[in-house]
Amino acid sequence: MKRGTSRDIRTANRYEVLRQIIAQSPTSRQELAAATGLSLATVATLVGELLELRMITEVGFEDSAGGRPRGLVAVNASGGALIGVDIAETYVHVELFDLALNVLARAEEDVRPGESLPEQVVGHVAAAVGSVVAQAGIEGARVLGVGVSVPGQVDRATGFSEYAPNWNWHDVPLLDLLTEHIAYPLYLDNPLRASAVAELWFGAVRGRGDAVVVNLGTGVGAGLVLGGALHRGVSNSAGEWGHTTIVLDGRLCRCGKNGCVEAYVGASGIMLTLRELSPDSPLLHTEDQTATVDALALGLRTGDPVALKVVRDTVKYLGAGIADLVNLFNPEVVVLSSWVASALGDPLIAEVREAVARHALPRPMAATEIVLSPIPTDPVCLGAATFALEGALQTRPGQTAQPAKNRTTPARSRTAPPS
Repeated sequence: MKRGTSRDIRTANRYEVLRQIIAQSPTSRQELAAATGLSLATVATLVGELLELRMITEVGFEDSAGGRPRGLVAVNASGGALIGVDIAETYVHVELFDLALNVLARAEEDVRPGESLPEQVVGHVAAAVGSVVAQAGIEGARVLGVGVSVPGQVDRATGFSEYAPNWNWHDVPLLDLLTEHIAYPLYLDNPLRASAVAELWFGAVRGRGDAVVVNLGTGVGAGLVLGGALHRGVSNSAGEWGHTTIVLDGRLCRCGKNGCVEAYVGASGIMLTLRELSPDSPLLHTEDQTATVDALALGLRTGDPVALKVVRDTVKYLGAGIADLVNLFNPEVVVLSSWVASALGDPLIAEVREAVARHALPRPMAATEIVLSPIPTDPVCLGAATFALEGALQTRPGQTAQPAKNRTTPARSRTAPPS
């Protein structure tokens, strides 16, 4: 079992203190100690380091009952910039944030059918990153890092996309390819983790101990928050719920197995359901997932019987799959996130709640809320930006993050997964 080093623990504590400051600015050291469970002395040291890194600033004092006024600190929004990259099957979306995680610029590149080579995807990422930096008008030195989310299984330590079934990628050295075009420090992960962290910081999971964030897009998966922290699993592959079996010998999934959840509730699975039900339906836009899901969403609002049937057939599988998550993890909240959930909206949530209640055990179901993600921006970009922030917090005061292009990629290891 891998144990965290003292530096790992210090970085994690800095990260938690800064997260609380971003959430509660302005705040005092005493309030931070209460919120994090750290000692006041530890918090005072960490606050001093964050001040030296110019990530936070002193903003005055507040009166305290019967004691000296308490010094207040707040996030230094202009102290740096973070970039979050959401690589999806049909698009690359990039957002640039200040240190308070406010969006300053956005850019999007379409990924057309057939543009699945790693070099093509990297070209889209580089173009969009360059666009947001230019839009924001900031100096490159202010960019503390770029968090990159790519679907599939990711090795964070080496920067390899180990398996992306949507493009049939196997062991692609994605971080190395990106460093040829992007000079900022880079941090690679998966949209399941990114969405879960975004909800934990700013969304429906804030203040919750146990939660499941269900991503419904072209791909499907579940980000897990257990005990108030992101759960990665031993090889950073926890949450591959989309590739659990829901129908024995069912539809062929993109992963090569049969009967996966994703084959029924992912965007391509929804399109297949529509094609099987009504192959000549005007709702079906061949080869265009977004247009088809948007047409179904409009059909839901107008009472189109085909749209209603497709969504209810989809929810039959989705509800059973989420019920399994409720029974397994007993979460306080299940959050439906990503673009399919956002497009179908409240009508989807209403159907899902009923379907989950039919399959889940009564006791865990009674304790679980099922909600849409309330995050108004792209949650994957937001979560990816926090990975860049976490990387920047590994820097010691007086140093700057080492640019990715000068960073040596560590040897790959199957026995020492990242923390």
